Amino acid sequence: MKKENMTTFRGWEYSKRGDYHRNLDPNWSYTPTYIRKMTLVHNQIIKIGQKAKILDAGCGEGVLVEEYHNQGFQIEGLDLNYESEIVRRGSVLEMPYQNGSFDAVLFLDVFEHLGYADQPKALAEIIRVLRPGGRLIVSIPNLAHWNSRFRIACFGTLDRSDTETNHIGERPYGENRKLLVDAGFQIEKTVGITLTVPFVYRGIICRKPARFRWLHDLLEPFAVPQLAMLNVFICRKS
Repeated sequence: MKKENMTTFRGWEYSKRGDYHRNLDPNWSYTPTYIRKMTLVHNQIIKIGQKAKILDAGCGEGVLVEEYHNQGFQIEGLDLNYESEIVRRGSVLEMPYQNGSFDAVLFLDVFEHLGYADQPKALAEIIRVLRPGGRLIVSIPNLAHWNSRFRIACFGTLDRSDTETNHIGERPYGENRKLLVDAGFQIEKTVGITLTVPFVYRGIICRKPARFRWLHDLLEPFAVPQLAMLNVFICRKS
């Protein structure tokens, strides 16, 4: 995938924090969630297999692209805010690929960064570049996770997974699910990640995530999609 004389570009958080997914901070509050998500995604990529053509849309630094390309997988990366030898710069709203180019698309922690009006457009683009029966693996925060519900009921404030100016399109689980179905996807499986038990999640786990990762993981069997902070939807193009 190496391209000669490739110019590089770093926008958004990458211009300030560098390759922060590649150089994961164990004390980043999102790290336990990120590790669980990536474990699930790794398992799905292995199931999809080396013969499938895969697009990681909104791939950031291209962590998965590099890893699986080096293993012989047919995988490409696209991101609006990052460009390198392994990542092509481009928008998920107008992807530079022909119809039916891919067997599978990864769309990880991207959806919430899009405005409400742009979210259906992005899903329509994914549908377009997927072959019939193609797979979509998408991870999306759930604005109505347990601690967010607790805070809105008790204090009238939401517990967002990031600032409202960063996650401008954050929605509750039910709305995310409906958007996927309306776009033409059949949801085969949904996995919830990170159970935000009130007081425990923000008060203990997020303050010292490296020390209390065991507690985060202990709660994972109870992270049903409606209450989890992040949902991974495993879908197929209808």
